[in-house]
Amino acid sequence: MSVAERTGPQPLLRVRGMSKRYGRRIGCADVDFDLYPGEVIGVVGESGSGKTTLLNCLSAQLEPSAGSLVYDTRERGPVAVFDLSEAERRRLLRTDWGLVRQNPREGLRMSVSAGANVGERLMAVGARNYGQIRGTAEHWLAQLEIAADRIDDRPGTFSGGMQQRLQIARNLVTRPRLVFMDEPTGGLDVSVQARLLDLLRRLVGDLDLACVLVTHDLGVVRLLAHRLLVMQQGHVVEQGLTDQVLDDPQHPYTQMLVSSILPV
Repeated sequence: MSVAERTGPQPLLRVRGMSKRYGRRIGCADVDFDLYPGEVIGVVGESGSGKTTLLNCLSAQLEPSAGSLVYDTRERGPVAVFDLSEAERRRLLRTDWGLVRQNPREGLRMSVSAGANVGERLMAVGARNYGQIRGTAEHWLAQLEIAADRIDDRPGTFSGGMQQRLQIARNLVTRPRLVFMDEPTGGLDVSVQARLLDLLRRLVGDLDLACVLVTHDLGVVRLLAHRLLVMQQGHVVEQGLTDQVLDDPQHPYTQMLVSSILPV
């Protein structure tokens, strides 16, 4: 049974005609897809293919040149994201959405402790009891395999892999329904990547998260993504179930991407 069949006809996120231009240059153009609760969509392509521009538009970090983005909110049902005020969009990203950046330093406050980084998200959804905030922070640090005795340490004292795990804990503590991930394993050692991917796969399943995952690593999307969008020069040139796209690519560009990771 597909994710859409399991969760019903109402998508969590509906994307239509999403486009971003920089003068004559195309960032992304005419992207359409629906994302359902609990579904992971991977977006792959070479550097400059438009996948990060698309992610920034989808996460409301960047105003698109054209297109619509409709999110099924908990309180109001489907709303057009770019009809919301800037303050409403910021609140959405602090509460019901998450954004995991490739460089964790961009997604963390480096001047405060690990516990404070997680606790700030809880305060955004109304938590005020210090003991409860600290206890919840400890729980989520443990979920991401960060020792309890590091809760008062600043992120600058952590390794790159620990910083990324802390950023993920910060994003997931409010139990968002939708998380955007931009190369979450980029720049990490292979062994660290493998452990982080195991954690992500478990958490996505346990929390029934919907996720848009941008990466150049086809091994990452094969492990995590249900469906796949392949981008070239700002356009989606192929999409479908991940295993089908990777095992039987139809577009020449997708065939090139797949063959480039196969052993000679």
